[in-house]
Amino acid sequence: MFLEYQNEIIALIAILTLLVIYLIMKTRSQGLELETKDIAQEPQEIQEVDEVDETPDADTQEQEEDSLNEPLEDELIKELDGSEEGDFGVDENQNFKENKRKSDIKVRDVPKHAKITKHDFKEFAGVKILVAEDNLINQKVISGLLADSGIELTMADDGQEVLDILEKDDDFLMILMDAHMPRVDGFEATRIIRENPKYNHIVVIALSGDTAADDLRKMSEAGMAEQLEKPLRMDSLYDVLYAYSGFSQESQENDADYIEVPMTKELHGDKGLAICGGDENFYFEILNEFVVTYEDSAHRLRTLLTNSQEVSAEKLLLDIIGVSANIGAEPLNKIANSLKEALEDTQEKSYFTNLEQYQAHLEKLVKDIKEFVER
Repeated sequence: MFLEYQNEIIALIAILTLLVIYLIMKTRSQGLELETKDIAQEPQEIQEVDEVDETPDADTQEQEEDSLNEPLEDELIKELDGSEEGDFGVDENQNFKENKRKSDIKVRDVPKHAKITKHDFKEFAGVKILVAEDNLINQKVISGLLADSGIELTMADDGQEVLDILEKDDDFLMILMDAHMPRVDGFEATRIIRENPKYNHIVVIALSGDTAADDLRKMSEAGMAEQLEKPLRMDSLYDVLYAYSGFSQESQENDADYIEVPMTKELHGDKGLAICGGDENFYFEILNEFVVTYEDSAHRLRTLLTNSQEVSAEKLLLDIIGVSANIGAEPLNKIANSLKEALEDTQEKSYFTNLEQYQAHLEKLVKDIKEFVER
């Protein structure tokens, strides 16, 4: 019988096997679809939770905004204090002001006044001033400005001499202190003076052509209360004397007589005469002394630079820069400054090119001075 239905049995078994395989495959397929569906729904569920958490109610949101705005407004107030417009964060006069407050020195405001002449300094008669200046011509300029004023001047050639003078006599209203001097320079001398309470009544005024922020800061840190820029101007000197003295200003009218002065490309005599207080004879004396002292300065500079003595050359140039400004020799003053700056190039030694220009200007200047004073 089995043999009779063998083919039918085999076919049935095959059909059942296929049916079982189909059912297994279908079951697996449905399981995969469910997993895929769960995974696809997962980000949506997370997103919905996040949205619920991140959406605050109106009261909470208002509180958070207030808490954020308060410190931000404070910071803006601190930042926008006026320094953002025209002020780069450094008050170059602030340290000078601090020096005045820390001392026993009283300062008064200087009222507006007409152009100052030598005659105006007579109102400071009796004031004692100590001048620390190592350049003889600059000493003469200051002496000439204050000649016949009644102001008592004492000259010192360096910072050490200033200290020696003060040990014997400290009855001075102020010290006009050159910043760069031999032995003890103006910075060190001022620091020593400011450390001694005995000298608290003396104001120290810097005499210097240095106007860079670092230079001004260095003067202030040393204890200098003000700076008088070289070349010295009568108006500036008058203002300093007025501010630190107890005298009142007197308005005075002065009729200036016409004075002929040299006006060439190399020598602006009007400026030199103004620095000398309008004193024609005194100005001519300074011009003559410049020729005697610095006519050979180009040769001296060349010798120093050839022998790599840049420090000595710089010292000589500092003197020339100050004196040339005092007599109104602006072109020479300009090239002397350029030559001084070029001294830093010790490798290429490009300063010899500047020296050639310096010599050319010097020769023309000396020629102009001699032609004028020998009339």
